[in-house]
Amino acid sequence: MLKLPRVLLALASVLLLLALPLPLWRVRLIAPQYPEGLGMEIYARTVRGATEHDLGNINELNHYIGMRAIEPEAIADFRVIPWAIVGIAAFGVLAAIIGKRPVAIAWLVAFAGVAVVGLWDFWHWEYMYGHDLDMVHAIIKVPGMSYQPPLIGAKQLLNFTATSWPAAGTLLVGMSFAIGAVAVFLPRRSRTTRAAAHGARPLHHPAVA
Repeated sequence: MLKLPRVLLALASVLLLLALPLPLWRVRLIAPQYPEGLGMEIYARTVRGATEHDLGNINELNHYIGMRAIEPEAIADFRVIPWAIVGIAAFGVLAAIIGKRPVAIAWLVAFAGVAVVGLWDFWHWEYMYGHDLDMVHAIIKVPGMSYQPPLIGAKQLLNFTATSWPAAGTLLVGMSFAIGAVAVFLPRRSRTTRAAAHGARPLHHPAVA
C-alpha cells in the first residue's frame, strides 16, 4: 500500500478511540407533563441521564408500566463494547503498519461486522426492555402494548413521544469507517509507477509500421 492509505488507516483508528468517551446514542422522551423532556445518553461503558435526575425519573416512569429499571452496572454489554472498539482500533493500526491491502480489507470487514452486531445488540436491548414487562406489578396495564423506543427516529408510546438518534461518538465511528474504506479502495499504483519505484524502466513496444 502507498503511504496515504496507511496514514488514513491510522487516522481511522484514532477516530475510533476518540469515540470512547463520547455518547454513542441519545434517547429522548417528551410528554405534556415533561415538556422539557427526559433523556438518556448511551456510551460505550455506561448509560446516563441527559441531566442529573433524568435516568431516575425514567426508571420511576418505567416502574408504572412494569418495565425493569435501567441499571448500567447490570448491563454486561458495557464490559464488552469498549474492548471491541479498542480491538478494532488496534487492528487498524496493525493494518497501517503492515501496509498490505488484504490485511486492510480484513480490518474493514471486521469493522463492519462489529458495527452491525453493535446495532443489533442495541435494538435487542431496547426490545427486551420494551417487551419483557412485569404485568403482575405494573400499575398501568394496556393489553398488547409494548414500550420499545425506535432504533432511529420517533415513535409514540402512550402520551410520550420517544426519539432516538446517533450521537457524536457514533458519528466519529461512521467517519472512521468511511476514511478506512477510502484507504482500502484508493486506486493502486499503475504498472509504470511500480516499475519506476523499483528502478526499472517500463517496457515499450515498438510501433507497428
